[in-house]
Amino acid sequence: MTATARSVSMALALGLLQAGVPALAERGDRDQPVNVEANRITVDDAKKVQVLEGNVQLVQGTLVIRAEKVVVTQDANGYQKGIAYAGNGHLATFRQKRDGKNEFVEGEAERIEHDSRSEKTELFNKAHVKSGLDEVHGQYISYDATTENYVVTGASPGEGGADGTPNRVRAVIQPKNSGAEKGAQPSK
Repeated sequence: MTATARSVSMALALGLLQAGVPALAERGDRDQPVNVEANRITVDDAKKVQVLEGNVQLVQGTLVIRAEKVVVTQDANGYQKGIAYAGNGHLATFRQKRDGKNEFVEGEAERIEHDSRSEKTELFNKAHVKSGLDEVHGQYISYDATTENYVVTGASPGEGGADGTPNRVRAVIQPKNSGAEKGAQPSK
């Protein structure tokens, strides 16, 4: 892999590494080599744009990103924006081990965007994120790593399911009771 191709994959890794639950991502992944497979890689160093096309797979440590097309742009200050696109009947996906746990964060959508300047990750259309046994579905999922806030929305009015019913947000959130809380006695 050439130095330019390596910079493409590193930019993509850094840009999309935050997808899902950034604060919980495996820390050691950033120190791992990046392996990229694609049918085509195009690099425009002058415009700071890299395009990976055709059955794209990026692996860095426990992080795996799969998409039909990935576009990474870099602004004058070095901030990157990565966009992974679905294609050929498959959604864009990511999977990464949570730091210190034997669990994975997984997500999928028609389009996944990450902006390193704002530390914001957005999943558009058929969005789904699963972390351990918790999961959320919606048309749009946004995660702001700076504020640690999620926003999940269903379809806009008129964009409901095939039967005309509105697409609503669905979530499964497991209780976070600790062992001490489970065995606590009520106060008298």
